[in-house]
This record gives sequence, C-alpha cells and structure tokens, in this order.
Amino acid sequence: MAETYDLILKGGTVVNHDGTGLRDVGIRAGRFAAIGDLGRASAGEVVDCRGLHVLPGVIDSHVHFREPGLTHKEDLESGSRGAVLGGVTAVFDMPNTDPATTSAEALADKVARAHHRMHCDFAFYVGATRENTRDLGALERLPGCAGVKVFMGSSTGSLLIEDDDGVRAVLEHIDRRAAFHSEDEYRLRERMHLRVEGDPRSHPVWRDAIAALTCTQRLMRLARATGKRVHVLHVTTREEAAFLADYKDIATAEATPAHLTLEAPGCYERLGTFAQLNPPVRDAGHRAGLWQGIAQGVIDSIGSDHSPHTREEKSHVYPKTHSGMPGVQTLVPLMLDHVNAGRLSLERFVDLTSAGPARIFGIAAKGRIAAGYDADLTVVDLKKRETISDRWIAARAGWTPYNDVTVTGWPVGTFIRGRKAMWDGSLVTPAQGERVRFIETLAG
Repeated sequence: MAETYDLILKGGTVVNHDGTGLRDVGIRAGRFAAIGDLGRASAGEVVDCRGLHVLPGVIDSHVHFREPGLTHKEDLESGSRGAVLGGVTAVFDMPNTDPATTSAEALADKVARAHHRMHCDFAFYVGATRENTRDLGALERLPGCAGVKVFMGSSTGSLLIEDDDGVRAVLEHIDRRAAFHSEDEYRLRERMHLRVEGDPRSHPVWRDAIAALTCTQRLMRLARATGKRVHVLHVTTREEAAFLADYKDIATAEATPAHLTLEAPGCYERLGTFAQLNPPVRDAGHRAGLWQGIAQGVIDSIGSDHSPHTREEKSHVYPKTHSGMPGVQTLVPLMLDHVNAGRLSLERFVDLTSAGPARIFGIAAKGRIAAGYDADLTVVDLKKRETISDRWIAARAGWTPYNDVTVTGWPVGTFIRGRKAMWDGSLVTPAQGERVRFIETLAG
C-alpha cells in the first residue's frame, strides 16, 4: 500500500547534512517523514520544486523586533512577517526592549505576545544586568529562552556589563552558552571625541577595530577561566576572526550580511547614517578577513542583527543618529548572491544558517532535513534575479540599505513545521509561530 503524507515537496534539489541531490521530501504531522523517491506516495498537497533548491529552514539567531515599548519601528508580527517573506523559519529576539527582557515575567510576556501571532518560530534572549546576575541560571532555563545576552559595549540602561568582574559573575551563574556584544566600553568612552559631527565616516574611527579585538580577548580569558561557552555576536574585524581560531573549544562566532557585504568608506558616502551600525561597517580589509574566517570555519553562523529604526531616527545629524538597520528579510537574498558570486558554497550557507545555529544553541529537532525533525524548509531559486526594494520590506521602518540592489538567488517558499507560510512572495497561511525548544531545557 502506498504511503500517504500531508505534504510532498517534489523534484527539488535537497541540500542537507548528507550532501546535495534530487529528492522528494514527505511531511506528516508537521515533521519530516521521508526523504527520497516518493513517486508512488500520495499527499494532501504536492508542491512542484523542480528547478528549485530545498534547504533546511533558515534560522536567524539575532534580531531586534522591538516589542514591547518600541513598536513604532517594529513589532513581533511585522518583524516575523518580514522573516517569512525572506525565507527565515525561526528567529531569536534580543532583550533591549522597553521594558528590557531581564525577568521571568518579561520573558513570559514576550512568549505570550508571540504565540500564534508571529509568523515564524521564535525564542528570546534574557538580558544580563548587575541586578539579575544571580537569577540568570534559572532564567536561562525558562521556556522560550534562547540564552543570556551580555552587552559589554554601549547599550540601553542597565543592559551594560563592561567590567571583567561583572562578566565573570554572569558566566559563573549560567550553564548554557551566552551571547556577547563585544566592544570595549572603556575604549569607546575614551574615543568619543573622535566622532565628527555630521560625518558618519567617523563612526568606525570612534568604534575602532582595537575596541572590538580588546573586548573579545578579555572575553576569551574570562570564558577560559570559568570554563563556560560563549558566542561572539557580529564579529567585524580580521584580527578577531584570526584570534578566535584558538578558542573554538569554548567560543562560537557570528558574522552579519551587512559586514560581509558593505564596506567603508563607500557605504557611508552612499548611505550616510543609514549605514551606521554597532559594531560599525569597516573597510575592505576587515571584510576580507571575515570572509577568510568563513572559509576557515571560524565563523559559525550568520545572523542579520535586524535592528530597524525609522527614517526620522536615522536622519538626525551624526552622532545623534540611531545605530542599526533592517536585515532579517534580506539575509537569504544577500547570502545567496554571495553563493552565486563564488564566495561560499550553498552547503556552507546551510551550515551557517541552519546546522550552525542548531549546533551552537542546542536547538531541538531543527536545523536539518531528517526524519522526526520539525519540517522547516527554505525553498530557493538560485537563478532568479530580483531587485531588492523598500516597497518589498515588511519592517515598519519601511526601508533597507539595499534598495535598488539586484541579487541572484531568491527565497520562493517558507515552510514552518510542515505549514506553507510563504510561497512566491505571498503569505499563504495565518501566523502560527511557536517557541523554539532547546535540548538543554526540554523539561521547560
């Protein structure tokens, strides 16, 4: 008797942990049930994927969806809508909201807001403060928590722990891998006078490569001394990419599409403060160093650092402008364009955006196409040429630094736990996002 599935993706090129090849994918009850030749099987729906590549669902482990408190520029619904339109199946949201996500109550509130209102699956970081350090061990084990986030460089309010004693205390109170914004706050304060009013090209002069490297070196010493695992967010310097190769037992590292795509000073001359990020976009030498880090396997994941601000907030005179840009919706197109340009293989892209996040954070049943795993898929057309535009961006901010940039490679389908969320640029089903589960906290 022929097997029956809820959904079959037919005739696509599947890119997975065991290689690349033409295969069908059968899905039942929201999970992968079979991979291979399913020509004799039947299904409630069959999706023709001939000429397309079928990838494990892309996980963006670094977004700022701004809710609660800053919803004039983004919220959980609009941010996740952009994610799904861009081929992203799950996101990890940062804690610097208003109020900040620093307590069990704040985390539970976010999870409740997100459940079946976000279009993709989700988890939330808990922010470390001096006041909640002793509670972090319990907070990191709560349902929906991606782990602890520590800002060692400039951030909002109490979400700043710049000193070694404070960081050591955080590490001593946690067991899971913690994520770090690694810029040396002491050096940033000393160099504030180097900001030139009205000239965003001075941004990477102020927040220089030494500030990043010095902080990452301090962090590695502390992680080694405490025997804890750390994840260095948005690495931006060639020196960090080389340095971190000696710490792969305790440290993983992330790069962003922005730092792999843009370069100074041209981006500041072209985009002005709309290219302003923390840590900043640097020159071509540092960008080349990041690509070398990807080639050598030092960089473990790609995160968008999606951090939208309104046009008004970005249009003030530097340095009174806000740092950050939308990115979750453009992650897949930009990186596929890099694949087509020969900067990385499609298999390496899958490792950086699916298997990598699953490995780093211990995500349960996501990150690969395998029987029993959540049926999360990103379907892409590697040959499709599209021009990114502000009109396409779902973020409330309504702009992208890549407006009018033409790329080769485009997401055409997003499937989340067997549900077709997006196809051919349109949302297909209502929001049904659920919290991501983690191996270390399955009891939660």
